[in-house]
Formats: sequence, structure tokens, C-alpha cells
Amino acid sequence: MRPYILAETNWKAVKDTSFELAILPWGATEAHNYHLPYGTDVFEAEAMAAAAAAIAWSRGAKPVVLPAMAYGVNTGQADILLDMNLNPTTQFAILCDIAQTLNRQEISKMAVFNSHGGNDFKALLRQLGLQFPEMFFCIIHCLNVADKKSIFENGGDHADEMETSLMLHLHPQLVLPQKEWGSGKAKTHRLPGFREGWAWAERKWSQVSEDTGIGNPALATADKGKYFFDASVQKIGEMLYELCKADHNDLYMDAP
Repeated sequence: MRPYILAETNWKAVKDTSFELAILPWGATEAHNYHLPYGTDVFEAEAMAAAAAAIAWSRGAKPVVLPAMAYGVNTGQADILLDMNLNPTTQFAILCDIAQTLNRQEISKMAVFNSHGGNDFKALLRQLGLQFPEMFFCIIHCLNVADKKSIFENGGDHADEMETSLMLHLHPQLVLPQKEWGSGKAKTHRLPGFREGWAWAERKWSQVSEDTGIGNPALATADKGKYFFDASVQKIGEMLYELCKADHNDLYMDAP
């Protein structure tokens, strides 16, 4: 039993613990190239949140990791079989209910631990903060913490070298043999504004990628995945400890 994982702990332990921070892992259920499981984002978020919380707990902080949300925003993948979609308005309703529960029980800090690129929580947390002004909300993008360019040779953002390496480390039994991996070749936008990043439109996934991957996974290894995982959770664990101990009404200081 890990006392900082709500799904594993029990009322005997919980009733006497004053938790300082609730962590909500949020992934998605979607195709990840040919070789990775539909639950890749959920596996990543759960494992990284648990490992980071363990670091904070070992230093005396009291975080609690809530059960993960397995469905994310997949509006651009409506024609990909069994890519499950949760609309942003539904996400906001879920966040409101969870925040209301935490607020009632005097847990005033909540971190959304996001591992899915289609989830965009900024606007939702802005509105949530207005609705619950006594609480603190933040997002942790767990796959953007470590320096990917120093670890991985091929870029990408979906079932790429990084995600494949991470899953080879976390759940190798769920990764198909390398001969089954798609190339992750993706088309780019015809219009310069979208390529340069100062304009945005949702990608239509089946028009961009044949295998649903974006980024070549060919050089992925379990060792790279472990290095990336360890580097990420060490930094996140330190942040969780600091967030637990911080006064969320006094988070700013004079600039140097």
C-alpha cells in the first residue's frame, strides 16, 4: 500500500492524514501508432504522478494522487476507431465536482497532471479559480519536464521515440515488436502561419498520419525511457514537495 495513492490506501490511514495537495492524473484513450496501447497516456500519467508523489512524501509532504481520468479531448480524431472523446465542457464539469469535494474537505491545492496533448486546461482552470477563489489550481505537463533533445534523436509528439521509450520502460509487455512499428511520418500544413506556430487549427489526425503516430519511434529504447522518466519525476517530485509546503496566497517575490 502506498499511502499517497488514494486508490490503494484506506479509511484507517486517510482519516488521520492532513493532505496538502491533490494530484489528478489526466490522460486519454486513443491509438498510439500501431505498436503502443490505447492507454499509453494514462499509464504515463499514473506512473509519473505516483513516482513524483513518492519523492515528496518521503520528504515529509502530504500529497495524494487521485484515480486517473482515462478520457481526454480527441475532437480531431473522431474517425479513428475507439479514440474516445471528452469535450472541454465535460472536463470542466468534472473539475468543478472534484474541486468542490476537495474544497469542502479543506484540501486547498490541486494539480492537474496532464499527459495528453489534446487536453488544454488553461481556460478551464482560469474559470475554476474564479469559482473557487480560496483554492490554488495548476497544471503539470509531465511529458515536457525533462530535456527531450538531449535524450532522443527523433522528435515528434505522439507515439514517437520518447513515448515509445517510456512505454518500453514502464510496460514493455504492452509494446508490439519493432517490426510492427509504423514510421510515424506526418504531413505538415500547407499554410506558413500554421507551420510557423503563430496560427493554430486543430489537426485532422487521419489526414496528417497514416499510422496515427507523429514522430519516428525507430530509435526508442527502454534505457532512454528510464532516463527520461527518472529525470522528469525527480524535478516534479521536488516541485510537489515545494507546492505542498508553500503558502498559495504568497507565491510571488521581487524579480532579481
